[in-house]
Amino acid sequence: MSDCIFCRIVAGSIPATIVARTPDAVAFRDLNPQAPTHVLVIPAEHIPSMAEADTDRAEGQVGKAMRLAVQVAKELELDQSGYRLVVNTGRDGGQSVGHVHVHLLGGRRMSWPPG
Repeated sequence: MSDCIFCRIVAGSIPATIVARTPDAVAFRDLNPQAPTHVLVIPAEHIPSMAEADTDRAEGQVGKAMRLAVQVAKELELDQSGYRLVVNTGRDGGQSVGHVHVHLLGGRRMSWPPG
């Protein structure tokens, strides 16, 4: 989708600090980090939100993004102390970009409740 900023990152038409890439997902540094480590992991295929991820194909794409998030957490050695994976859905859920994305947050103690 040409007007989606995350699709443009996947295509390489706008810059991002890429942490990891597979054929199905891309991980890159968040421009407005909310923790010492804040990486966004997105499926390469455009899925507007988790509300639209209820198909077999979308399930596979989201699963591959989650898998990459876990791999990046290990590569960044966040698995030793812990980390948080967050997926916001819809306006009230805090989603600001209309493309499914997983926030990988780490490097500090996370509080609860989160919002």
